[in-house]
Amino acid sequence: MRWAPDREALRGRVALVAGATRGAGRGIAAALGEAGATVICTGRSSSTGRGGSDYDRAETIEETAEVVTRLGGAGIAMQVDHLDAEQVRRLGGRVRAEHGHLDVLVNDIWGAERLKGGPADWNTPIWEHDLAAGLRILQLGVETHLITSHHLLPLLITKPGGLLVEVTDGTAAYNASRYRISVFYDLAKVAVNRLAFSQGHELAPHGATAVAITPGWLRSEMMLDNYGVTEANWRAALEPDRADGRPTAPDGFASSESPRYVGRAVAALAADPNRARWNQSSVTSAELAREYGFTDTDGTQPDSWTQQYRT
Repeated sequence: MRWAPDREALRGRVALVAGATRGAGRGIAAALGEAGATVICTGRSSSTGRGGSDYDRAETIEETAEVVTRLGGAGIAMQVDHLDAEQVRRLGGRVRAEHGHLDVLVNDIWGAERLKGGPADWNTPIWEHDLAAGLRILQLGVETHLITSHHLLPLLITKPGGLLVEVTDGTAAYNASRYRISVFYDLAKVAVNRLAFSQGHELAPHGATAVAITPGWLRSEMMLDNYGVTEANWRAALEPDRADGRPTAPDGFASSESPRYVGRAVAALAADPNRARWNQSSVTSAELAREYGFTDTDGTQPDSWTQQYRT
């Protein structure tokens, strides 16, 4: 498909992406930037110090901010641990002092990918699951969202039209009838969908909108590393291996999406003057692509949820 982002669609808008270091967060920040927004990129991993990230990886919020600026927006990096309420309170004060308000707030904080474990660890019953690891999943995946909303939503309701996006895994409808990996992971992802619903109820009187968005099979930096490929050659993971003739990744990986795809879903919502029609909804990036016509970076509209690759 021939589609290109409108470089002026969000010019003058101020967005904050909480958890913008890598993965969906970086993709969302980048897509908001390619639409011209000013994007505050927050997270723990910074070039000025690791800040206690649960991942020992090279990506930083400064790199994300640079991507935003390179794509036409204005990227600003602010190092924050979203589990630390005082740090988030100070973040809110700084944003108010420097920008006055927020037009878009994205709660994409996660950081529990390693705690979630791989397929061999899934379906471990709660009485056998590591309790400390499980509770940490809930802290990283739910408590961070609550703290962030508490301190930053006042900046979103200073004028009508604000947009809150809760990023999760699986729509409310999909998760309602499916067990997701473990009791702790399942609860975290169901809770984030519900957060969009409950916060949407509270935001509506202020003219603001809350939506839960789930990407499909995301080609995050960690996922690409897992299959030994990069975004430039990710399809190589679907080719037969020379050693055993089997592909590195399962067939469903063919319908995976780049982080920019879910980012363009957020940007499309933010640019829609009638975004309130989505309030309290739980949707996929692919659903929004069909609605708004945007594509992934390769010009396709992947929809891995129709493949039902998920657990």
